[in-house]
Amino acid sequence: MSHHLNMFNTVDNKSHGVRKSAGEKTRELILGKALELFRQKGFEVTTMRDIAQAAKVALGAAYYYFPSKEAIVSAYYDEVQRLHAGKAREALEGKEGLGERLSGVMNSKLEILKNDRKFLGALFRYSGEPGHPLSVFGEATEAQRKQSMEIFREALAGTEINEESKAFLLWALWLAHLGMILYFIHDESEGQMKTHNLVDHGTDTLAGLIELTNSALVRPFVKPFQTTMVKMLREAGWSEEA
Repeated sequence: MSHHLNMFNTVDNKSHGVRKSAGEKTRELILGKALELFRQKGFEVTTMRDIAQAAKVALGAAYYYFPSKEAIVSAYYDEVQRLHAGKAREALEGKEGLGERLSGVMNSKLEILKNDRKFLGALFRYSGEPGHPLSVFGEATEAQRKQSMEIFREALAGTEINEESKAFLLWALWLAHLGMILYFIHDESEGQMKTHNLVDHGTDTLAGLIELTNSALVRPFVKPFQTTMVKMLREAGWSEEA
């Protein structure tokens, strides 16, 4: 099993402090082997039979735990969100400045994804297909979107930003973090330092703009725009997420 997935499992074991059942171990084995194949061969060409053979389980057993390759990727998304929640809280601890808090949240996400850039690049192609189960904008990934936005909600906690502004900012920050990941996927600099530097400088600038638009002097001019944007999000069916 890859080091990347072992990192997931280590955190899980420590957090729960319980022994896993045979079924849980089998599920993790299948997930781990599937991700190895997706990274090595590619998502499209890997079959459920390939995954079953790699995990040394019957094909029926593989389908029992994961009815499709898309279900495996969905489980991967869940693992990423769970791990990011923990890493983000560690990054937020003791930090009060908004720019520093946003930078911590975004950089911790990059650290988790650093070994999966090629794999994620293959998955991003589905983003333009809202009906596809792997589209980050589709109904099938709604739970992961909400989990991701909750992490940004924690980053905004303790600030003087009003609730209507937060409703708009959660959506805007989530979109910004998608753009950051896409840039990260294509970043060939050592350790993807270009992306990390962009995050650090970008979040400082963004925090300054957020604080400016939240000021008593500027707020009256910004409020109509934010109200309109929040209304558009609700009409688009994103009201619970925004």
